[in-house]
Amino acid sequence: MEPRIIAMWSGPRNISTAMMRSWGSRADTTVIDEPFYAHYLQQTQYDHPDADKVIATYETDWRKVVTQLTGEIPHNKSIYYQKHMTHHMLDHMDRSWMSQVTNCFLIRDPRRMILSFAKVIPYPKADQMGLSQQVEIFQYVREMTGKIPPVISAKDVLTNPRETLGKLCDAVGVPFDDAMLRWKAGRHESDGIWSVHWYKSLENSTEFMPYQEDDKPVPDHLKPLLEE
Repeated sequence: MEPRIIAMWSGPRNISTAMMRSWGSRADTTVIDEPFYAHYLQQTQYDHPDADKVIATYETDWRKVVTQLTGEIPHNKSIYYQKHMTHHMLDHMDRSWMSQVTNCFLIRDPRRMILSFAKVIPYPKADQMGLSQQVEIFQYVREMTGKIPPVISAKDVLTNPRETLGKLCDAVGVPFDDAMLRWKAGRHESDGIWSVHWYKSLENSTEFMPYQEDDKPVPDHLKPLLEE
């Protein structure tokens, strides 16, 4: 198979790490976890857990990150799956490199995103949720390619992972692999050092958890954010 670089764009708390686990279970795939996070924290100065450690550990020059993301696929693999947070693409960062990768989008009910994100960041702002940035990147990719890029819903993945991932694989031009349906429990070498704060529930998993309905309302102080 010809080499394939897949950039998956989502907001936070959006089963994005479970998707990274899924793709990382393939023998032909290597994955990378939020490569622009250090630059994002350095520029925004948001008080995220271990922010100073993240900045000190990972590349903060976004241009060097782009070079790595669009270069030779690491570890002699044929697929390079990149887990990206849309809000990490700040306004000053050039988007033209996206023409060199296959861009996909992962979405989730904003209410559920906010409830989950607020467990770590109690008073998030709209720009931290990545939704406006996701629309902007989606429109950029659509105009650049002249095609509607693949969009999948977290609910659909959890409801029927085999069917949804199969359709995604078809859309990006790679064969589906049953290995994508299970992974090893615990931390993975590909996880960012921030995993201790963000991935606790996922570390106990070995597969996509069944979708569960939830009508829990957001707290009053977060209702304006949900409306926005």
